[in-house]
Amino acid sequence: MAGKVTHKWAFKLGMRAGAYSWKSSAKAIDRLKSASTEIRAVARTDPTAAAEGVIALAQRIWPAFEHIDTSSGALGNAVRRTLEDLLPVLIEAPADEKTRTKWLEQLREAIEDDGVDYLAPLADRFGQIAAYPALMNLHADCDLDMMRGAWADHERFSHVTTGTLTLSCLLEAGRYDELMALLALKKTSLWFDMKFGAEAQLRQGREDQALAFAEALLKDDGRQWGHHEIARFCEDILVRQGREDEAYRRFGLPTASGNTYLAMWRDLVKRYPDLDARMILVDLIESHGSKGKWFAAAKTARCLDLALDCAAHSDAAPATLIRAARDFAIKEPAFAAQIGLHAIAHLLAGRGYEPSPLDIDEAVTHVMDASARVGQRGPMLRELQRLAANTATDVIMSTRLKSLIADIEKGDG
Repeated sequence: MAGKVTHKWAFKLGMRAGAYSWKSSAKAIDRLKSASTEIRAVARTDPTAAAEGVIALAQRIWPAFEHIDTSSGALGNAVRRTLEDLLPVLIEAPADEKTRTKWLEQLREAIEDDGVDYLAPLADRFGQIAAYPALMNLHADCDLDMMRGAWADHERFSHVTTGTLTLSCLLEAGRYDELMALLALKKTSLWFDMKFGAEAQLRQGREDQALAFAEALLKDDGRQWGHHEIARFCEDILVRQGREDEAYRRFGLPTASGNTYLAMWRDLVKRYPDLDARMILVDLIESHGSKGKWFAAAKTARCLDLALDCAAHSDAAPATLIRAARDFAIKEPAFAAQIGLHAIAHLLAGRGYEPSPLDIDEAVTHVMDASARVGQRGPMLRELQRLAANTATDVIMSTRLKSLIADIEKGDG
């Protein structure tokens, strides 16, 4: 039985209605971080009180953030991450049915008032938050007739604010036939609704049907909203069935994700630890293109031959190559010298982000130092002379290179 919760939440003071103006996105994100930290700290000693904190935060998000410019997507992403991180606190709290009844009423009202679907993560897991079958069924039935009427009317578009939480409750209550029948009424098949149908098939042990149900959405004429999530869902089913290679080829490679090309490679290596890391990298380059941008991944994978191939491509970043020439000058000097040469060639061709003559200086220094370590200083100087003799797009870089070569020749003389 849950006791009376008396915790006083510090975050509430900064989450008042209308507290943030148009340009307050960064401030609001910081406030979310503080609230999350406070709630998780309380969860270690009083999980029920912490769950109350999640409810209190959810109730305040829209009123507090209503006037903030959300066009960059940063605030929306921060809200989503915060709520997803806090969901286990709410779902796993040892609360009795009476307490959860109150929580669900508060959450339903907050979801209904939410102007931009900030609380979508909570709606998605509403059935799990309900915990008790009686509460799942209660909230499943609350707007079910309204949804049937709205979704069956294909002449007019009617948005049901509580639609997602209703689908979640139907799923968690095991009312799969009603769920599928409801989804069949919809004119449009979008993943944020259809994922509940796909999951219902899985929970009934119908893996092939779930796969076909989800994959059909990928075959729409336009790129389906949630394309990445759908592909991951299909991939997971194939892996579960022991069809790992098929999962990798059909869904893994196309959905490799990350903020950088290196992160994409690491993502796939982590998801498929039994596959050869070099093979994964080669496959990524072939399927995603932009070979030069995969240099950092190839270098990190210790595929130095492949890294050299990447470095030679026009979309390789000279600054990245120069750093690599510096970092590898001692442990892999031959590699460092060749990488530095590619960087110089790119700079002469006018490539790179805001290049400076200082970049040529640094590259030449690393090239000559590395080549000296392997007894190739003379041949490397001749290679620099060859580059300098060719027609260059960037005259300033070419002039600087010739000057540096003259200094080296004078010093060697």
